[in-house]
Amino acid sequence: MSGKRTDKISGLLQEELATIFLQQGNGWWGNLFITISGVKVTPDLGEAWVYLSMFQHKNRDQIMAAVTLHGKEIRHELAKRIRNQVRVIPNLKFFLDETLDEVHRMEELLKTIDIKPETKINEDDYKK
Repeated sequence: MSGKRTDKISGLLQEELATIFLQQGNGWWGNLFITISGVKVTPDLGEAWVYLSMFQHKNRDQIMAAVTLHGKEIRHELAKRIRNQVRVIPNLKFFLDETLDEVHRMEELLKTIDIKPETKINEDDYKK
């Protein structure tokens, strides 16, 4: 169930987390560009599910482990940024968003399909 308040907090968290990942991510997991593709907040605003996207990166499990390892530091940095806007800083749970990879895979599959041009249908065949 989504409401105005949860949508507003989700947007705020997504924006602030994106900034945190951009500014401090290099120190945590190296020179890797991770995007925050979405944030969903529970109705009680106590937990946030953060969806991360790493386009075509091979060591995703290691990166997700590093993000989870630094979860407390990320939450602490988030708390410093939004403490005046929310009462409770939500617990963060990180998930891998593979939507972009699926899009890329589908595009590659579509390139392999050999589509033959349409044959012209004779209108007289339908009049009979």
